[in-house]
Amino acid sequence: MTSSNEVIGQNNMSEFLLELFSEEIPARMQAKAASDLKQLVTAKLKGAGLKFDQAEAYVTPCRLCLHITGLDSEQPDVSEERRGPRADAPEKAIEGFLKGAGVTRDHVEIREEKKGTFLYAVIEKKGRKTSELLAEFLPEVIRNFPWPKSQRWGDKKLRWVRPLHSILCLMDGAVVDFDLGEGLVSGNQTRGHRFLSPEIFNVTSFADYHAGLTAAHVMLAPHDRKSLIHAQATKLAQDAGLNLLEDEGLLNEVVGLAEYPVVLMGEFDAAFLDVPQEALTSAMKSHQKYFSVVDGAGKLANKFIFVSNMKADDGGAKIIAGNERVLRARLADTKFFWDQDLKIKLEDRLPALNDIVFHAKLGTVGDRVWRLVNLSGHIAEKIGADVEQAERAALLCKADLVSGMVGEFADLQGLMGKYYAEKKDESEAVAKAIADHYSPKGPSDQCPSDPVSIAVALAEKLDSLVGFFAIDEKPTGSKDPYALRRAALGVIRLIVENKLRLGLINFCVQLGQEIYIEQRYPSGGVSYSRSGSDIDYLNRFSEDKRAAIGNFIIGRLKVHLKEQGVRHDLIDAVFALGGEDDLVRLMARVEALQNFLGTEEGENLLAGYKRAANILKAEEKKDGAITGAAKAGTLPEETELFARLEQVSAATTTAIEQEKFEEAMSALATLRLSIDAFFDKVTVNSDNPAERQNRLALLAQIRSTMNKIADFSKIEG
Repeated sequence: MTSSNEVIGQNNMSEFLLELFSEEIPARMQAKAASDLKQLVTAKLKGAGLKFDQAEAYVTPCRLCLHITGLDSEQPDVSEERRGPRADAPEKAIEGFLKGAGVTRDHVEIREEKKGTFLYAVIEKKGRKTSELLAEFLPEVIRNFPWPKSQRWGDKKLRWVRPLHSILCLMDGAVVDFDLGEGLVSGNQTRGHRFLSPEIFNVTSFADYHAGLTAAHVMLAPHDRKSLIHAQATKLAQDAGLNLLEDEGLLNEVVGLAEYPVVLMGEFDAAFLDVPQEALTSAMKSHQKYFSVVDGAGKLANKFIFVSNMKADDGGAKIIAGNERVLRARLADTKFFWDQDLKIKLEDRLPALNDIVFHAKLGTVGDRVWRLVNLSGHIAEKIGADVEQAERAALLCKADLVSGMVGEFADLQGLMGKYYAEKKDESEAVAKAIADHYSPKGPSDQCPSDPVSIAVALAEKLDSLVGFFAIDEKPTGSKDPYALRRAALGVIRLIVENKLRLGLINFCVQLGQEIYIEQRYPSGGVSYSRSGSDIDYLNRFSEDKRAAIGNFIIGRLKVHLKEQGVRHDLIDAVFALGGEDDLVRLMARVEALQNFLGTEEGENLLAGYKRAANILKAEEKKDGAITGAAKAGTLPEETELFARLEQVSAATTTAIEQEKFEEAMSALATLRLSIDAFFDKVTVNSDNPAERQNRLALLAQIRSTMNKIADFSKIEG
């Protein structure tokens, strides 16, 4: 049975406006909620065959809004044609067709076709008004709205992020009537700012709505609030001779805290500046959503900027005073943590790490520290860093996890350890390594460059990779609960950006043998008591798992290169050689190949390679692999190509051994004229079997010579 549809008639264009007014929506949920509302409603409209010009969603702390322009006022009429059974089909089959189509026998046509005579029903469907459809599906959208967290209040059944108070729903100024139940009925009214303009007012259009909100102290568009907050905060800081400490995440958050943002500046006691700057800014940001300001040298000033949702007659003096009081208490708590933490050495905190489980199968954080000490010393030896300092930094790097400051501000771990180490006269390299050992945390994070920091940071990431691969907790699909992809990227950046010459897979094999199996103890007199957890790495960490770690990191390197804009085929061409796990050398090969193929010589040589490879592929398919060494041949072009290949092969091998990949590419480029001349003057498939065999051997030598640097068959073009 087949069917066809024909749209009949044109629709008028309409404007639709929906506002869902509630108590405060958490700032972190606002942007997603606006996007969800737009997607859910427009998907329903499209599913009903309705078109529109533009849909725009807005969100404030108290309202979700959707505005659609150029919306069809009604569905188009549709003429639907259905083919039924043959005209001579059994009566029951015909009756079933008529019933399904909703027509009688009088409305059925009989048509002759090549395959026989069939019944056809033509069904006219009258399009419905858009307002009727909206009234039907909007209650469903609202009741099933995908909030991350929702709640019921009182004896109501509706779940919403916060109590929902009213629904404004208009189409061309007329109310789209629907009843959500529990006293929530759509209407044409809304209200302004809850304190400054709480009065209800009527709405007839989006222009009317926007103007009414503006007059009622509500800035509807988040991007307008963001621009205003940033501009006013920057000006306040500059007027005080200071600079705003830029924080995009905080800015996006405070945009969702005020419908009518008023930006103000306060001050705190300069005595608090004795506390590390990052601790103060973290306290102001995480607890109070305050912006910090710094002087020209980047040093924190004893002022702060915040966003109020109120416009006060006194210019905000009382609001500022209230926020200063609150911040004073917060900073006093922060200073208390700092002062108390300084009373205990980092080394004295180590036993407490034995009470924190890192992973049920990998022991405690104390066990992990023991591994990091061993591993950091091992890496330090390999890269020429100070072994004793690396082991000392590894010993202390997790101690701040049980400090009061990190307990309050988890984002300061590592950094607070650095400050505590400095206060207890640890060396600069040790203190810096403690701060750096989590880095780089992502593609935009700064990568450590100090040798001791590199050793400990590599140890931290490789321990995670080795440990979790050992217990078969590898990433699967989009799931990566232990952030092993991020750890692998960190390993890549630490090795590549610092040009560390480590054979990655072999290195991971050594890690398993020397660290996890032989339990090599640290040098330099460092002592540390383990928790005594019995972890059998010998049985868990097999050879194939060690190789899997290297392959996993190589896989992340491919992704990293693609994200940097390197062509996927060039990556495949270099990695296809196999057996190469020196990341620095791999990157150098990829870069040299990319530069070479960007030249005219590179493009032409690739074309010559492809021609040779295609001939070989066809011949090898018929006769098997080409065997035997090439000779000079009978024609001058054969002799020239043979001589050139001998020279280029030797030069390429030498350049690759010396890791002069650009020179290797330059040597390959000299093959171009000889290859072109060969194909112009020489017939490969000669009637003479000896000539044919030698010419195929020459082509095979072209392929093998060029494939020393990369597998050119993987390159597109």
